[in-house]
Amino acid sequence: MPLIVLFLLVVFILIVLFTRIKIVPQSNIYVVERLGKFYAAWETGVHFLCPFLDRVAKRVSIKEQVVDFKPQPVITKDNVTMQIDTVVFFQITNPVQFAYGVERPLAAIENLTATTLRNIIGELEFDATLNSRDLINTKITETIDHATDRWGIKVIRVELKNIDPPVDIKNAMEKQMKAEREKREKILRAEGEKEYQIKVAQGEQEAKVLRAEADKKAAILHAEAEKEATILRGEAIKEQKIRIADGEARSIEVVQQALADSLVQLNKANPNAAVLQLKALEAFQKAADGKATKIIIPSEIQGLAGLAAGLKGIVESDQPTESSETVSQVAKNGTTISQDAP
Repeated sequence: MPLIVLFLLVVFILIVLFTRIKIVPQSNIYVVERLGKFYAAWETGVHFLCPFLDRVAKRVSIKEQVVDFKPQPVITKDNVTMQIDTVVFFQITNPVQFAYGVERPLAAIENLTATTLRNIIGELEFDATLNSRDLINTKITETIDHATDRWGIKVIRVELKNIDPPVDIKNAMEKQMKAEREKREKILRAEGEKEYQIKVAQGEQEAKVLRAEADKKAAILHAEAEKEATILRGEAIKEQKIRIADGEARSIEVVQQALADSLVQLNKANPNAAVLQLKALEAFQKAADGKATKIIIPSEIQGLAGLAAGLKGIVESDQPTESSETVSQVAKNGTTISQDAP
């Protein structure tokens, strides 16, 4: 019997000792009290509780936590009542302060968030509230983080999840949004029409410029063609005059040579004055053989009009009708005979 009691006592002691062994998991801290007073904050690892003296007062997770609070009614500066719900991101940085600093810390954070939100929204108008989410989030985060420092809580971020205005405000906002869209549509349509008119005017202006440039180029080309034609006509006239002058020079040379030959022959024959005059006319008849374009008759022969009839018969037997008419013209005018070259 005593052995059984001893065995049972040993088993009881082993069970008690085994249950006093505590393993703290990762990202957790155990707050331990001894005889009702804070004793230690155990971190990750294996720990042993003294039987009947120590106890784990609070198990604290040091991971970042997220709490979604229910919507809170708030009133803006322009007396618009709306519902806003918030999301708070926080982390416990001091487990001891968290365990002994405040009772029901999550409820404390919720109430603190609601009161801070009311204070901030009360200073803003409705439109500013909708457009200033980042500003509101920053102000709430700074205020709550400062207030929860003594509780061992670090508020990382506070976000406004939903902003629910009244129904009449929603209807007015929808109408305003519709009006803004119609306004933008009209503006875009007007701008498109304006751009279209501008493009059309620019196209017409460019077309006129191109037509004017084409007309200018055509006028320049026409003027250049006229200039070249004028130059060519001038060169042709110049060439014609040069050829006429050359013909006249050759005619004079022929006349002079014929006269010289006649004088030489006459000098050898020792003729009288009448014979000399007839020989001179014969020389001019040879000069007017169709190769010269103009014949110059010396003034000494102008008195031979009486010999024109006799000379005409001689010329008609040797030259064409055109040469006879030429000699007759010489006899009448006594100055110059013109004949076109063949």
